[in-house]
Amino acid sequence: MRRCPAAPSALLLAAATLALLSFAPAAAALKLQVDGQAVVDQLMHLAQWSDDPSPAVTRLLFTDNDMKARAYVKQLMREAGLQIREDTMGNVYGRLPGSDPTAAAVATGSHTDAIPGAGAYDGTVGVIGGIAALRALREAGFTPAKPLEVVMFTSEEPTRFGLSCSGSRTMAGLLDPAYLDTLRDVNGSTYLQAATAAGYGAASSAQMVAGARRTPADLAAFLELHIEQGPELEKEGLQIGVVTAIAAPAALRVKFSGDGGHAGAQLMPLRNDASLAAAELAIFVEQAALGTGVIDTVATVGSWQVQPNAVNSVPRETALEIDVRDIDGPRRDGVLAAIKAKAAAIAERRKVRLQIETINQDPPAACGTEVVAAVEGAVRELGLSSKRMVSRAYHDALFMAQIAPTGMVFIPCRNGWSHRPDEFASPSDIARGIEVLALALAQLAGGSEGGSGSSGSGGARAEL
Repeated sequence: MRRCPAAPSALLLAAATLALLSFAPAAAALKLQVDGQAVVDQLMHLAQWSDDPSPAVTRLLFTDNDMKARAYVKQLMREAGLQIREDTMGNVYGRLPGSDPTAAAVATGSHTDAIPGAGAYDGTVGVIGGIAALRALREAGFTPAKPLEVVMFTSEEPTRFGLSCSGSRTMAGLLDPAYLDTLRDVNGSTYLQAATAAGYGAASSAQMVAGARRTPADLAAFLELHIEQGPELEKEGLQIGVVTAIAAPAALRVKFSGDGGHAGAQLMPLRNDASLAAAELAIFVEQAALGTGVIDTVATVGSWQVQPNAVNSVPRETALEIDVRDIDGPRRDGVLAAIKAKAAAIAERRKVRLQIETINQDPPAACGTEVVAAVEGAVRELGLSSKRMVSRAYHDALFMAQIAPTGMVFIPCRNGWSHRPDEFASPSDIARGIEVLALALAQLAGGSEGGSGSSGSGGARAEL
């Protein structure tokens, strides 16, 4: 469900401008207190729970370090005066009640799990920063009309079960429990078994998935704060990136099989070398992406396995994993179709056998016009520099866009580096991002200064 086109029409631009000009007075008048260094200190404290030594951060779903990180996030939520609940998939919510308890919530958040050898800022800025934003709003005396939530999504990274965004994917109704049951970790455990051992789960995977579902009736908007994971903001000296679209990946697993043979005895005219077939396809993958003529189309052959992988043996099997991304779904899918057709032609010409499996094919998302306008209104109110941009990496926001109008706020990160131990964002950039996030959330939620808020139920496993 795409909320607006990646290149907005004049009508949509006019609507966004009107929304920007009508930035809520209550949001504009808020006096926020955000301590960027305190947030960084919290990020560094969170980073200590890692399977690898500092400065690397490795934190896999439902492991001991993940559970300790979750406990710390909940501690910060309590200290911020938020109500806590956790759903069956392991998503953690902190809620600031609104004056209208029946209204759909406005949410923010990200993830705290980390791939092996990652850094301390990817995802975590959106969780710790989201908590700081809601705390700043509450301490400024702001009472939202709609409830505000910060979410720690479970397992954004595809580390333990090979499934990315399992929490947000489930919220959007895009995770088939039968497929989830087929996944295993290195120990042979299922997701349900791991979730149950961690204190989540349900009687079955179907019930576990159903227990985490969100709908437009209970979610009005979503806005994620994240480091850019790219170099544009830093290179251009800009403080905020206003994301207008989120690219989505599609992944193929391609296997070529030949007959192999001894490297000396198998004569060249008689060979059907699986590795050479794969090499041809890999070159074509690059050509197919470049052939769109659009910079937003990218394609990567990131995994290459050759059997028997011996210098004196003709390769008899080669398996490739291919990642294709774009903010335009039909254009990306056109590249996928071209790659599949080329693989079939190569297999026929080189007399090798071919297997192709589509691993995933998630829809790209355009950001909600009203969410983009709220972010730009906050940027203007704070007097910050910014640019509209697309997210070339994908995030939990990609799946939240299937439920409600969604957006993202990017802040610069040093050299554009991410998914590595030296990942870094400055305290001042983090503070600015949190201030933009807080004002935009206030705009989206509506409300007023000076209210005392209300107490309410946060849902399953709620605590105050």
